[in-house]
Amino acid sequence: MNIPQLQITTTRGVLGLRTTQGTQEIEQPRAILSQQQPAAILEISTTSPELSLDTTEVRADLDLKSVFKRTEEFAELGIQEGMEGIARRAEQGRELMNIGNGNNVIKQQAIENGSRPMKSLGIKFVPNPLKLQMSIQPGTLDINFELQKPINEVTIQKPVYRYTPSKLTAQMEQWASIQIDVKW
Repeated sequence: MNIPQLQITTTRGVLGLRTTQGTQEIEQPRAILSQQQPAAILEISTTSPELSLDTTEVRADLDLKSVFKRTEEFAELGIQEGMEGIARRAEQGRELMNIGNGNNVIKQQAIENGSRPMKSLGIKFVPNPLKLQMSIQPGTLDINFELQKPINEVTIQKPVYRYTPSKLTAQMEQWASIQIDVKW
């Protein structure tokens, strides 16, 4: 006796998947930076020192006198010597009035009037440095400065973002099937 047989043949379904890789790009542009440093403000003011030297007395010691000073001294000397001459003549006149007292007045006056007095020898250091008159007015120096703050300007750039998503495509490369055969 023959029993019928069922013969079942199946084929699997084959699914083909294809993917394209997604991309992601991120760029960060540099920030724009502007820096400035203004120069400091500097003010300098000075007054010059003054040195004043009065050499009038020193020059007088060296006999370097002005015409006005010489004229003044000669006038004083003339007045003084004139007064001394008047005084000497008055004295000698009084002595001559007393000539009868037995004094040899004429001889003494002749010797006195005819000879010059001895000059004294004196060592003198010319010029005397203590006669130099000096005055100093010091100068001044004023420095003022003002610092300037730096100027920083920053412009931040937004990031550049590019994204391409991944793609998945599915395609049936082989369809599933069932085949049933009956054999006797």
